[in-house]
Amino acid sequence: MSFLSKSLSRVKPSPTIAVTTKAAELKAAGKDVIGLGAGEPDFDTPDHIKEAAIKAIKDGQTKYTAVDGTPACKAAIVEKFRRENGLTYAANQITVNSGGKHTIYNAMVATLNPGDEVIIPTPYWVSYPDIVLLAGGTPVFAHTSIDTNFKMTPEALEAAITPKTKWLIFNSPSNPSGAAYTESEIKALGEVLKRHENVWVFADDIYEHIVYDGFKFTTMAQVVPELAPRTLTMNGVAKAYAMTGWRIGYAGGDAALIKAIAKVQSQSTSNPCSISQAATVAALNGPQDYIPKNAALFQTRRDLVVKMLNESEGIVCPKPEGAFYVYPSIAGCLGKKTPAGKVIATDEDFVTYILEEYGVAAVQGEAFGLSPHFRVSYATSTEALTKACTRIQEACSKLK
Repeated sequence: MSFLSKSLSRVKPSPTIAVTTKAAELKAAGKDVIGLGAGEPDFDTPDHIKEAAIKAIKDGQTKYTAVDGTPACKAAIVEKFRRENGLTYAANQITVNSGGKHTIYNAMVATLNPGDEVIIPTPYWVSYPDIVLLAGGTPVFAHTSIDTNFKMTPEALEAAITPKTKWLIFNSPSNPSGAAYTESEIKALGEVLKRHENVWVFADDIYEHIVYDGFKFTTMAQVVPELAPRTLTMNGVAKAYAMTGWRIGYAGGDAALIKAIAKVQSQSTSNPCSISQAATVAALNGPQDYIPKNAALFQTRRDLVVKMLNESEGIVCPKPEGAFYVYPSIAGCLGKKTPAGKVIATDEDFVTYILEEYGVAAVQGEAFGLSPHFRVSYATSTEALTKACTRIQEACSKLK
């Protein structure tokens, strides 16, 4: 349609949302489908957060707020960064947005010019490259592999940097692989970045609290303080606090950048929901003891899924350090035929096969920039995961 913007033709709809939507449609049609596509904790939002939101409504906190966050919400975020990350920000260095995706979008729109490059390690969260494209920039991919545990090496980062590089988007723990960088690995990447003063870092820490086996989370501005002036540290309440629908993301960084982000936001969404901001204050300032308990449950699910997928013919599934995804290789399934005679030539063929024939919805690796893999979200019940993995095992056993 020629009426539509040319920039829109550069991007595609979110594949993860598409898979979740398709699974919901099949369920509505009466098919027994287990959805492993959504990146959403199955826990409910804690009661004390809900109660804070109800109180905010009753107290009349239902009006516009400051464009990029209430003073109370910003103060809670400042304290969170100090308490958990050893990072010091003033209120004018904090932005509050309508979800983490909104934070990324604002930052890219506020900073990118045509020709500017943004380094994105593969496999990547599906929205990173499309947001960069919408903002007029050019995604540049730093490739990883199962052999590097899906982690970008300093050499790969160095090779991706050019005079046009403006940002590195750095997600740890990672969606879709669950890979989490150790402090020493972050330091090694920081040494490369210190040599390239034109490159800023967007640190996506949204899965900070979902780590396993005693892993110690650290973030770039904390580990490499020399980079703090050119690092935007992003987080949110969606994953750790089971608040996906509340739509609050936030970031801390350079005051001039934060002001530019506020300018973008003032002409798009304006302020994030006032009620959600009040709930965020309760989340960040309130009890935190349930977060490691939730992470322990996720770890049990991770171990189950990794074990069962590795018992599937043709699948190799690494054990991730964080988040709630696994990113198995299906290289051993390629070239085989389904009982119906269809050749599994791609990871999209594989996920189509397990959805249509076995009622398991997952996302193909092609969507995340690294094939032949698929992503499984284990943010669902142990019973559903056991059933889904049993179906995947059967599906693989039928390939010849």
